[in-house]
Amino acid sequence: MNYPYSRLRLPIITFLSTFLISLPSCMQGGKTAEAQSPVGAAIPVDSDAGNNAIPAPDTLTLQAAMPEQSVQPAAVVTSSIADAETIIARKQVPILCYHQVRDWREKDSKQAKDYIIPEERFKEHIKMLADSGYQTVLPDQLMAYLTTGAPLPEKPVMLTFDDTSLGQYTVAAPELEKYGFKGVFFIMTVSLGRPNYMSKAQVKELSDRGHVIGSHTWDHQNVKKYQGQDWVTQVEKPSRQLTEITGKPTEYFAYPFGLWNPEAIPELKQRGMAGAFQLAGKRDSQDPLHSIRRIIASGYWSAPSLQRAMINSF
Repeated sequence: MNYPYSRLRLPIITFLSTFLISLPSCMQGGKTAEAQSPVGAAIPVDSDAGNNAIPAPDTLTLQAAMPEQSVQPAAVVTSSIADAETIIARKQVPILCYHQVRDWREKDSKQAKDYIIPEERFKEHIKMLADSGYQTVLPDQLMAYLTTGAPLPEKPVMLTFDDTSLGQYTVAAPELEKYGFKGVFFIMTVSLGRPNYMSKAQVKELSDRGHVIGSHTWDHQNVKKYQGQDWVTQVEKPSRQLTEITGKPTEYFAYPFGLWNPEAIPELKQRGMAGAFQLAGKRDSQDPLHSIRRIIASGYWSAPSLQRAMINSF
């Protein structure tokens, strides 16, 4: 019996065979440069010949510096991320930056006291936030909110700590935890294990307790002055060391002095930094995720002054 489409059968089979044979090569040709090129990684150097707190290079593994890959297809991830204009239009989350948490000393200058908050004043700050209904958020939550509009608590706040000073571990972290708060600690790795600074074990403990560990460079040099190998010394190696310490990817960065420039952003992205935090400057119009604003919580501010500053700044 002759069917009306029998004469089309052979051309169709031939077409399908050719298509299936060529499909793998088409898919191979469609790979992105990112998928073909692994992220570069480096091994941290010692801070100086006399500091044994930083491990020797041969104790570190290459894999630890590699950021975790998303389990979602790249196209899905890319299509779900808002553009820069949308991100900038979202209401900013108040982000506070603390440095030293200790009582003032006679030799502390007037300017230094902006960056040194007495213990009782710090406790007043944190109590005010808790009593006012604020809830802390961490960088992954902030990024999800900025890029996809994911919901945040009604009164979110992020608490960040720069420079690795010991009081952040002995005073700040326990005070945060009293209220169920979590913080983000940006570590300057040259200081690890030195007097009045945190040790590697303390940094790991903070991470294990649910706080986030980010990078604050090796020795706090101005990012605007980096050239060539400086990006390895100040970003790659410190983030590698922090990943070795915590067992978690190091994906967030705080600019020393809060100073940054647009040229720094591709360098940070290349080294696995998903977001970067400045201080109170204007955000980059093309990449607000790597110029996220914070304000310094001054040691002079009472709790009500801090609350006013948060409302006025964000």
